[in-house]
Amino acid sequence: MKKIGFLSFGHWSPSPQSGTRSGADALLQSIDLAVAAEELGADGAYYRVHHFARQLASPFPLLAAAGAKTRRIELGTAVIDMRYENPLYMAEDAGAADLIAGGRLQLGISRGSPEQVIDGWRHFGYVPEEGKSDADMARRHSEIFLDLLRGEGFAQPNPRPMFPNPPGLLRLEPFSAGLRDRIWWGAATNATAVWAAKLGMNLQSSTLKFDEGGQPLHIQQAEQIRAYRAAWNEAGHTREPRVSVSRSIFALVNDMDRAYFGGSEGEDHFGYIEPEKRAVFGRTYAAEPDVLIEQLREDQAIAEADTLLLTVPNQLGVDYNAHVIESILKHVAPALGWR
Repeated sequence: MKKIGFLSFGHWSPSPQSGTRSGADALLQSIDLAVAAEELGADGAYYRVHHFARQLASPFPLLAAAGAKTRRIELGTAVIDMRYENPLYMAEDAGAADLIAGGRLQLGISRGSPEQVIDGWRHFGYVPEEGKSDADMARRHSEIFLDLLRGEGFAQPNPRPMFPNPPGLLRLEPFSAGLRDRIWWGAATNATAVWAAKLGMNLQSSTLKFDEGGQPLHIQQAEQIRAYRAAWNEAGHTREPRVSVSRSIFALVNDMDRAYFGGSEGEDHFGYIEPEKRAVFGRTYAAEPDVLIEQLREDQAIAEADTLLLTVPNQLGVDYNAHVIESILKHVAPALGWR
């Protein structure tokens, strides 16, 4: 059994060919797709966060709205770029959104990927400490955020408060118990996966990772997941960790599917997402269901993970993306033992 959700980047474009032509469209359709996915029996609605782009950016209003419109489905991110985040303000936003959703948030955080502008986090007021990199800054923000989610008091109360205080040092409010165990780290390398395990975060692995051996993505990801689980066990955590992988998977069940994805790429490829950092980019799986089932049986990383996130072409509209999700749940997942 696997949890199966969708992952949307929330692209929008004013082009007449786009079904998502504005920021409002992207946000409202993201909520509608979460509602539709829940009705279909999917397990998760996840959103990517990018800044300075025609994509989803500020996740917590969206997560809160989706939380108010749904009842069961997990609501998450994959991922929030922590270079841009004030961890204290983020802890308040996350606590509020999680309480609105009834404790269903699954927040993926990370150092983030290259953005549309140079050092965009500087415009948000964040600069790495002397001798530190932007990745170091992201990890530091993450560590502060994780500490805040423990709910322990740290701020000295005013002796003459406007309203009565509970005894002792004060914590940020609203506090949502259990959210600390529902934080995930989006790891592009084996080393950051091990780091995440030591800190007690769940693991997200995307449709790309930095190349650390030249093998196909699914083999490198499977090795990453095994290294993560070994580090988790060594750290002595008492709960079972969760692991997700993202994939572009399309079951070709009608003519529209074949027109959109019938000629999609069927192999991984290697390239550079950052200078001097070679990455492996995962293939798109697109085939008739019986062929797709056999292809997915060979994906070692999916086999290792407990959660599969289906990347969706959100600009094709809510109805078509609901169809994409339903096709996997109905025609593929049962044969693979995921349902």
